[in-house]
Amino acid sequence: MKEDLAHNNLIRFINIARRKDGLFANFKVKGIKGGTTFSASISVDMAAAEVDLGDSLEKIIEECARIAVKEVKKADFQFEGLSAV
Repeated sequence: MKEDLAHNNLIRFINIARRKDGLFANFKVKGIKGGTTFSASISVDMAAAEVDLGDSLEKIIEECARIAVKEVKKADFQFEGLSAV
């Protein structure tokens, strides 16, 4: 448990992937909050990050991570409900 708390809510860079709809920086996040354990995958469209492919990899990752953190913080999740199952 202590190890989990040391790594709580860290967004980790995984890779940059090319898909047919663009280039994406991929991240994973895991966390524990209020007795709930969660994990998520986040893909940030590099076009939305306003970075140039000539920029350093560190700058690209940092800008995409900033967007990932901002969007995850303001996300409003809703329970789908048992009627949808």
